[in-house]
Amino acid sequence: QVQLVESGGGLVQPGGSLRLSCAASGIIFRLVNMEWHRQAPGKQRELVAVVTSGDIPNYADSVKGRFTISRANAKNTVYLQMNSLKPEDTAVYYCKARWIGTDYWGQGTQVTVSS
Repeated sequence: QVQLVESGGGLVQPGGSLRLSCAASGIIFRLVNMEWHRQAPGKQRELVAVVTSGDIPNYADSVKGRFTISRANAKNTVYLQMNSLKPEDTAVYYCKARWIGTDYWGQGTQVTVSS
C-alpha cells in the first residue's frame, strides 16, 4: 500500500521560512520522481517543484530562487525548503509520486503566510 505523509506546514510571516517533509512508503523510493504541488483557495492545483530519481530538480517560475526541493533516499523522504515566503504562497501543499502507472498523493499540509 502506497502512502505519502506530509508534515511541516504552519503559519509564518512574510519573508519567513518553512521546511515541508513528505515520507513515502510502499514504493521503491529511489526509482521515483517526486513532486510538490499546491492548491490555493479558489485556484487549480499547480506544480511547484520536481526532483527526479536522478536528483535533478526543477521549479515553477513563481518559486525559483526561493524554494529548494531535495530528497533523502535512505529515509524515503522528499523535502521542500521554502524561503522568502510571500502571502501568495499560501496554499495546501501536497506531495505526489507516480508508481507503476498510478499517481499517489499525500493528504496535504497547510501553509499560511500572513502578518
